[in-house]
Amino acid sequence: MFTKAKMAGLAAGISFLALGSAQAVEIEYWQYVFDSRVQAMDKLIENFEAANPDITVKHTTFPYADYQTRVVAAKVAGQGPDVVQLFYGWTDQFVNGGLIKPLDPAVFPHAEIEADFFPIVSAMKRGDDYYGLPTAVRSLALFYNKAIFAEAGIEPPTTLDELVAAAEATTKRDGSGNITSAGITMDMAGQDHHWWREDLIRQFGGVPYDAEGNVAYNDEAGAAALKFYTDLQTEHNVGLVGFMDEGQAAFRAGLAAMTIDGTFRLGAFANNPFEWGVVELPANADGVKSNYSSYFANAIGATSEGEELEAAQKFLAYISSAEAMEIWLDIVGELPARRDVALTEKNLNDPIRGPFLKGLEYAQTTRFYDEAAQRQTAIDMVNRVLLEGQSIEDSIAQAAAAEQAIIDAGRQ
Repeated sequence: MFTKAKMAGLAAGISFLALGSAQAVEIEYWQYVFDSRVQAMDKLIENFEAANPDITVKHTTFPYADYQTRVVAAKVAGQGPDVVQLFYGWTDQFVNGGLIKPLDPAVFPHAEIEADFFPIVSAMKRGDDYYGLPTAVRSLALFYNKAIFAEAGIEPPTTLDELVAAAEATTKRDGSGNITSAGITMDMAGQDHHWWREDLIRQFGGVPYDAEGNVAYNDEAGAAALKFYTDLQTEHNVGLVGFMDEGQAAFRAGLAAMTIDGTFRLGAFANNPFEWGVVELPANADGVKSNYSSYFANAIGATSEGEELEAAQKFLAYISSAEAMEIWLDIVGELPARRDVALTEKNLNDPIRGPFLKGLEYAQTTRFYDEAAQRQTAIDMVNRVLLEGQSIEDSIAQAAAAEQAIIDAGRQ
């Protein structure tokens, strides 16, 4: 059996459970399939099992599209993971669905969480309870192909006007004017919906949501932000929705000069067959910067009890420790969720990691009620303009109404 004993958490400040007797126990960890994340978790499990020979961690993964469905189905069957990964934007769905349980404050003291982690960890708090802890946090930055920029004789952009100019200088077209290599990717299903919502809207003088959390972008600022985005295709012909299916695929293939993406792409882009660089997201003409910050957290599954629960708490403490964050940074590229691990001189001065860390200083974290559905409203909004010819004003009004309905439903 396990006995509870408060111990310092691997230079982390988080307390966790000490292993008592030699009785073996197996727990399950679930996450979605993303190659570098799977590799990182395999390494963390290897380290954890070596230090805790009486605990075995079974690592189970599912495709992203099926992931939430599988978690729900397991709960209905009275089974499920002991530790489960979830996007912070799914928290309400997981809590309301009874899929995860609150963290025991005797094991994970709130004061230590709030002192050690970046403030965005509060997105995992509901009422007086925390429901999960992140290993890493994300922000956005502009990736650019150095060879394409050198060929065009330009430097990476620092403003939105320079972004458009750089995209125009690097786009390649055939004799009919069709794009063969994009100046910038356009992918609202990727990270562009965050760029539009938490960056462009603010840079055009608005806010995506008001103080009560209601949709606020159905105004001149929201329309201007949407026009800036759709103009990349309709007016400037420097990007194309659906080009090579995904924006990151076009960039990896060397067929896009720029793409906006998150820290989680660092591991995947490491194998790109060309040299690339990273800069902060461009500011507006007045120097206003904004960014979006997010994370995947790890939580205790609702069905975990007894010895499995105690082992799960110990495993969660390890994968949210400083040691685990260093490993995650090296393999995945995502920034450590603990301030002291992330904000080192080495990281801040790193030409790749530095721009993402600087972006965290002015990043916003969207409160999602149903992340997938809210993302879809942004995808549909852009498609109505680009594919159906709907006006900017009508499309954004339709999107605002649809998203507000999602928010209202999530509050019930």
